[in-house]
Amino acid sequence: MDRHTATPEVTELPGDRAREWVDYHHESAAPSTYVYEFVWDRTAPAEGPFCTDVDGNVLMDFTSHVAAAPLGYNNPLIMEPLAEFDLVDPLKIAGQDFYVAGGDSPGDGVPGSSGLMERLTEVTAHYDMDTVFLSNSGAEAVENAIKIAYDDSDGAKHAITFDGAFHGRTLGALSLNRSKSVYRRDFPEVSGVHDAPFCEDRTCTPESCSCGFFAGGVSRLREKLDPERGHIDPDDVAYLILEPIQGEGGYRFPSDAFTDEVAALVDEHDITLIADEIQSGVGRTGELWGADHYALEPDVIASAKGLRVGATVSREDVFPEEKSRLSSTWGAGDIVAAAQGALTLDAIREHDLMDNATVRGRQFKETMRDADLPGVEDVRGKGLMLALGFDTKERRDAALKAAFSRGLLTLAAGHDVLRVLPPLDVTEREIELGCDLLADAIADVA
Repeated sequence: MDRHTATPEVTELPGDRAREWVDYHHESAAPSTYVYEFVWDRTAPAEGPFCTDVDGNVLMDFTSHVAAAPLGYNNPLIMEPLAEFDLVDPLKIAGQDFYVAGGDSPGDGVPGSSGLMERLTEVTAHYDMDTVFLSNSGAEAVENAIKIAYDDSDGAKHAITFDGAFHGRTLGALSLNRSKSVYRRDFPEVSGVHDAPFCEDRTCTPESCSCGFFAGGVSRLREKLDPERGHIDPDDVAYLILEPIQGEGGYRFPSDAFTDEVAALVDEHDITLIADEIQSGVGRTGELWGADHYALEPDVIASAKGLRVGATVSREDVFPEEKSRLSSTWGAGDIVAAAQGALTLDAIREHDLMDNATVRGRQFKETMRDADLPGVEDVRGKGLMLALGFDTKERRDAALKAAFSRGLLTLAAGHDVLRVLPPLDVTEREIELGCDLLADAIADVA
């Protein structure tokens, strides 16, 4: 496959072999969140945003596996260093109990978990972070973020989250979710979690705001935390957790007035601020972290997806000193995943992929806005974290299916939002091609 000339080529979706694989998979799999009957053939040609399914259809993937494959398929910046990897068994070790090396001395050879953690401290140094705990997933990264916040809080029992938030599917993380009810319904929850509106009114000021966060020049959160009149003692708040840009909740981008107020309040009351960067981090928005766009100064960052492992990053003094307070069998022991994460960070920084994300994201937004498509009420995004807001859920769903039938993979988010996540090295030609496919799909279902 030549990425420079490849285009989607579709005969039937799903094809006969895809249906066969899907049926086979679900003989054993629990119900979950599968979007399409799309079955990637990992033995077939794939490069950049282009991949091949088991029936030979060539598709254009503008999901990047929900941001978990930030450089797309078979990127040489990842594959060439890994080609030197002399594979052994096991490729996973008990990485919080033992250590693994990959060269004559630290820093030599293909980077592993130590190299990934070193890189993470480098790209969070502007937040004075110097310590990392690796785990398996984004949900575990959040779980460990809230654990260390509670541990560091001198017994404070309250937490603050925001409307529309999605922080994971484990029970502790679920307690923080304020998006679709299906995620939390009938599950037990961690007590003491309070919520506040998330302000996405981009024209918002404290005196004029449609989101409900501000009223009469004062934020609802400030009222809740008022030492005299509020109903939450700020000294009893262990942490505030925030997605700098909400993902699953609908690609909601906060107003500057909102993030300024959150930053002011956590500083004023000395509240630990956890930034959930699982979808917005690792260069996706044109900055390394979504928080970098705003006045926010996180004390803890939870990351995953593009890193290929979960990571909880903070300062040494925030992490518990007792050795058994945190542990994870595979977290620092997934040798290949850690190498992929470290090489991804290297590629993003060394090949100006954040600049590319900014330029190509601007191209996508300008193209789709100029198209003036029926039912599309908003085109928004930062970098290559992009979204189209539709007038109805039904039209969004129809557009998603129509794009798939043309060989373009996208994703739903929130109630009526279509999210678009091209690889960070996406080219001008590929954005143009993807926009044409998506515009045709939207027009056909109008």
